Amino acid sequence: MNTTKEQAAKLNELLEKNYDSEMGFKKAAEDVKNNDLKEFFEVKAKERYDFGHELKIEIRNLGEAPDKGTSVQAKAHHVWMDLKSAFTSDKEEEILEEVVRGEKLAVEDYNKVIKDDGFAPSTANLLIKQRNAIERTFNDVKKLEEAFD
Repeated sequence: MNTTKEQAAKLNELLEKNYDSEMGFKKAAEDVKNNDLKEFFEVKAKERYDFGHELKIEIRNLGEAPDKGTSVQAKAHHVWMDLKSAFTSDKEEEILEEVVRGEKLAVEDYNKVIKDDGFAPSTANLLIKQRNAIERTFNDVKKLEEAFD
């Protein structure tokens, strides 16, 4: 990666994915009946909100404007989650499966951006910190999913 515009575009992609994840966790918190899961999803939604703000600062530091909103793909995914949860009796397990899928994709997205050269050390460290937190969430959700089997 050579230009700050390209760097900002990559960070904006991650920002959008964090908006998507925040929405997804909020939706999951609304859809589950288990109070522990509800609290877990609410905490994760807040974490992604915080990640978004951290990314916005990095984008502004590059002299670019942060994107607003969520991706079309995420909106379609959340509509699908609504339909799926309406027809399943084992809501918690289905929601956990979707969260696992989303977290796996998020880790992959972060790994792609982290591999790009040219980020300032502070930005690279932030991306690694966020990716590591997402990996921990992925592992936690996989354990929760197994518990609901």
